[in-house]
Amino acid sequence: MGRFSNQFSTIQLIVLYYFIVVIVACLLLALPIFRNPDVSISFIDLIFTAVSTVSVTGLATINLGETYNFAGIILLQILFMLGSLGVMMISTSFMLLRKKKVSLKQRQLIMTDMNQPRLSGTVRLIRNTILIILGFEFVGGVILSSYFFLFSNWSLKEVLFQGFFTSFSAVANVGVDLTGQALIPFHDDYFVQIIIMLLIVVGGIGFPVLLEIKDFLQYKKEKKALPFRFSLFTKITVFSFLILLIGGAICIWLLEFKQFFKGMPFTDSVFYSFFYSVTTRNAGLMTTSLSNFSEGSLLLFSILMFIGASPSSVGGGIRTTTLAIVVVYLISFIRGHDQVALFKRRIDRDDVQKSITVFILSMVLCIFSVMVLSVSESHDLITLIVEVTSAFGTTGLSLGVTPTLTVVGKLIIIVLMFIGRIGMLYMLMLLVPKHKEDKNYHYPTEKIIIG
Repeated sequence: MGRFSNQFSTIQLIVLYYFIVVIVACLLLALPIFRNPDVSISFIDLIFTAVSTVSVTGLATINLGETYNFAGIILLQILFMLGSLGVMMISTSFMLLRKKKVSLKQRQLIMTDMNQPRLSGTVRLIRNTILIILGFEFVGGVILSSYFFLFSNWSLKEVLFQGFFTSFSAVANVGVDLTGQALIPFHDDYFVQIIIMLLIVVGGIGFPVLLEIKDFLQYKKEKKALPFRFSLFTKITVFSFLILLIGGAICIWLLEFKQFFKGMPFTDSVFYSFFYSVTTRNAGLMTTSLSNFSEGSLLLFSILMFIGASPSSVGGGIRTTTLAIVVVYLISFIRGHDQVALFKRRIDRDDVQKSITVFILSMVLCIFSVMVLSVSESHDLITLIVEVTSAFGTTGLSLGVTPTLTVVGKLIIIVLMFIGRIGMLYMLMLLVPKHKEDKNYHYPTEKIIIG
């Protein structure tokens, strides 16, 4: 295994591992013991379901609740957990539980899979991240189950299942719907919506940010003399996350106050705006059907899904820091500045180039996918845009056309979901050889006319 792994770069190994997980997921989901009696599933739908679970998207070409039995639902949850935390994080946690030493190669894979800039502290990152994520899922499950127990007519089994599954779905940003009702029964329940929005943010803000917040709280508790300094990554991530959250909510409200929100109580319209500003970039959970919104809002939702969550989180898309760096670069270029800086820190030129590359190629990929679907499918353009960006952003929101897609359409969505989970940058770096050729020469520079 060591000789085999040495033939590939760490990024190539990460992608290979995800391919293997998809294959294993297909084999498991195909077993009759996980399906309801007399229920069959086609090969393309099997692949679609496997990729959707591993990529934590939640788009489905079949009714999961009707297709899979209780054991199958548990299997889906395990696959969603594996996809949300990542292959390397789960495998390393098992090694830690068995008290096995984590090798240097394993640490390099963790560093790559978690987008970490350095090798030190990777095992601590894994341990603390899993404890934080599982802790939030458990606390959220307890709160929601207790609330459902007090204010619903469900049985104890239904209360526990709905409470913990909803909490898990929100934190893991799964967006899967087992009942066909999503969160529509709670469209006017502010308490449930607030809890779910907080859990969605926990899953989408990024694991390193959660760890820095944990360290900051520990620092405040110990009352140390030296000042605590947040990393530039955390500052950019939180700032861009808040801007997108608040800006998205305001735009949704402005687009819908004479449409869907007309005649609606102001509080309801505000909660709808904030909930969809959160869920479109992360979870894909719904409190009302997307068909109730105008085309302007659907286009905005598509933009938010394209952006996605933060790096090193459970979400997909181009990621919030990519957008932030591209915007700051444009502002710096317009102002005539030589360097790209934010929060009094210069952003590395390599990071700027990667961000611009990811942004442009992701746009090209999504536009090309919409063009292909416009030929293979018989749905209107805005519906296809929502479907494509939902798959790329691993969000799971849809206008209900996923089961009606042709084989070509399903294959396009499968590729988008996989790339959205792995990341456009990693897919590009698959083409980079493990050992780069060092060219000891430079071509002469020549100016060309631009614009």
